[in-house]
Amino acid sequence: MLNIIGWIVIGLITGILSRFFYPGEVPMNWFWTILLGIGGSLVGGFIGGLLTRQRDMLKPSPAGFIMSIVGGMVLIFIAHRFGIR
Repeated sequence: MLNIIGWIVIGLITGILSRFFYPGEVPMNWFWTILLGIGGSLVGGFIGGLLTRQRDMLKPSPAGFIMSIVGGMVLIFIAHRFGIR
C-alpha cells in the first residue's frame, strides 16, 4: 500500500513539474497530472536505460527524477501532436 502512495506522490510532483516546464498551457486535472507523472517516469526510465544501459532503473536518483520530468514533457508533446486534450 505504501508503494502505491509513493507512486502517486512522485507522479503528482513530476506531473506538475512537467506541466510547469512545458511551454504553453497544459490544462488537465489532478488525476491526469498524476498519470502524466507516472507515465513520464516510465518513459524517462526507458530513455535513460537506452542512454546508460543501466539495469536497475527503479533505484531513485536525481538523474532519474530529471528524466521523469523530461518523459512527462515528451508525453505532453505527443498528446498535443495528435490533438489529444
